[in-house]
Amino acid sequence: MPYALTIREKKAKAGKVYYPLHLSVVSKPTPGHGEVLIKLEAAALNHRDFFIRQSLYPAISFKTPLLSDGYGTVIEIGPGCTSDHILHKPVVLTPCRGWAADPDGPEDYSQFSTIGGTEPNHHLGTAQNYVVVDESEIELCPAHLSPAEGAALPSCGLTAWRALVTKSGNAKPGRNILLTGIGGGVALQVLQFGLALGCTMYVTSGSQDKIAKAQQMGARGGVIYKNQDWPLALAKMLPEERPYLDAIIDGAGGDIVLKATTLLKPGGVISCYGMTLGPVMDWAMPAVLKNIELKGSTLGSRSEFRDMINFVREWEIKPIISRTVKGLDCVEAIDGLFEDIRAGKQFGKLVIEI
Repeated sequence: MPYALTIREKKAKAGKVYYPLHLSVVSKPTPGHGEVLIKLEAAALNHRDFFIRQSLYPAISFKTPLLSDGYGTVIEIGPGCTSDHILHKPVVLTPCRGWAADPDGPEDYSQFSTIGGTEPNHHLGTAQNYVVVDESEIELCPAHLSPAEGAALPSCGLTAWRALVTKSGNAKPGRNILLTGIGGGVALQVLQFGLALGCTMYVTSGSQDKIAKAQQMGARGGVIYKNQDWPLALAKMLPEERPYLDAIIDGAGGDIVLKATTLLKPGGVISCYGMTLGPVMDWAMPAVLKNIELKGSTLGSRSEFRDMINFVREWEIKPIISRTVKGLDCVEAIDGLFEDIRAGKQFGKLVIEI
């Protein structure tokens, strides 16, 4: 029988609540005009889902299945579909709606949304056995990826691609790129993309073990961000012929501008895709005087998603999986994945094998 995993409402203040997971039996949907029915085989968690459970994300829905990232097989196509070739093929779902191709941002911001656990797309979420989507909202999964790897890719891959390739302006051979908080899905995708593009990659982490793993993947070096003098330690790692950072890809916020201004070249870029340390970050006058650019970056367009998938296919990049659990009905085990996020234990993506 088909299941869907949502959250159950309970009264509390935002940030002081943790909504429990709720498993429901649902009907198998039928595709309409221009739509396809997908049997989902894997779905991946993001920090966003952890924030949803704490009521720290806008437009939360208690009816919409959780999770935005999924891999599955097209098992039925609706009338009017023009993509007959996708029938019985493995696909990945686009994680957001309302952004076609504009490199600056969604064409109509009021129409932009992310699927999974939120309004207005009540049926769209990947924590369920079946989902119906428009035929334009899927891409054939690169053949070298497993179901878990395919599910791990959409949001993190898209966010990483836009933050590095579109926004930083420094996704070029020989550029020195620092990415913060290695171990999370986006940071690891930035690392993989940057290395494939010929960038020299550096990382920060609170864990020496995670830094060592990143170096095994190809990072030139890394520093513990808990050490107050980490900028000095990183400065010593930079090459003599290019003793500065060209860009920083940051998902933490906090004091990154204060700490890293001395490391960045004049006109260097901080591409910020998240602020896990809090919704406010410092902006100091030295960054102004050095012409540092701070650029916000959120997910990406449908066009960028296609480019990212094609890049992954061409370079046979495999997202890093931290841990998987089997079965939507194993709610306690899925709760354990959320606890990994809470504790910051993961190195890579956390995936439900449906």
